[in-house]
Amino acid sequence: MKSPLLSLPGAVPAEGVDEGVAAHYGDLFREQRTLADGAGLVDLSHRGVLTVTGSDRLSWLHLLLTQHVSELPAGQATEALILSANGHIEHALYLVDDGETMWAHVEPGSQEALIAYLESMKFFYRVEVADRTEEFAVVHLPAGSIAEVPEGVAVRETAYGRDLFLPRADLPSYAEQHGPAVGLLAHEALRVEAHRPRLGFETDHRTIPHELGWIGSAVHLQKGCYRGQETVARVQNLGKPPRRLVFLHLDGSEVHLPPPGTPLHLASDGPEGRKLGFVTTSVRHHELGPIALALIKRNVPLDAELLAGTTAAAQEVVVEP
Repeated sequence: MKSPLLSLPGAVPAEGVDEGVAAHYGDLFREQRTLADGAGLVDLSHRGVLTVTGSDRLSWLHLLLTQHVSELPAGQATEALILSANGHIEHALYLVDDGETMWAHVEPGSQEALIAYLESMKFFYRVEVADRTEEFAVVHLPAGSIAEVPEGVAVRETAYGRDLFLPRADLPSYAEQHGPAVGLLAHEALRVEAHRPRLGFETDHRTIPHELGWIGSAVHLQKGCYRGQETVARVQNLGKPPRRLVFLHLDGSEVHLPPPGTPLHLASDGPEGRKLGFVTTSVRHHELGPIALALIKRNVPLDAELLAGTTAAAQEVVVEP
């Protein structure tokens, strides 16, 4: 679904899963500084939006999600995962309940599969699940923003800013009033700086929540059964995850960033050495320079100097080994 904000001056379209919104509007570092200063807005209208209504919505979702939501207060933002039977991450939901409706935004294009799963689990519960992507656009306001939130709009208030579920028809006028519009690359740079994982970027088909630091923020350890809980409990109580998320400071003299999937090796072994992990997201930050998130084997020493392909990389702990 192509965003109307792509018609703004300087807009360069994003590619891949983020197709449909602007990667940037001509000045990546200026846009990052705008967000960091608590100004501007990010067009996330390509993300999927779904709602759950009905008197059983909280108790029903509580049975399916990794998060404790049975008593979620109205207006309190949270996030949650849906796992496979083996505990691998399948979906990530960013949630808020307004007292009558649970709102969620999810990765672009993932809402159909998610809704199909939710529909299959309704049974006798009094709930209705709806895809609202064509009606509502997600807009992100950074922390510190003083932009007005229209009356009646559902809002997720977090430490990183506010996510608005804005009527899609209102997106152009809202951006005109509360801009400047900031591209997705700036949003991604601040996400990487904050060590925040993203489904489909920091995850693959075998990722479990412990590897990414999602225990606590998206996985509640003192709640009842949900699919994949056995794996979560076993790793939490008896073992360690096989991999861990790390933050990388990359060699700033390199012209190109190592793309996602670039293998990681010990610097002492060279680029032909044993693969220890891979880059998941790499960005250029307005203050930190080139940085990245990566998944590496848990037992890689914390002080090990790494190579991302042929690029020198110094690691910073995100998930403890």
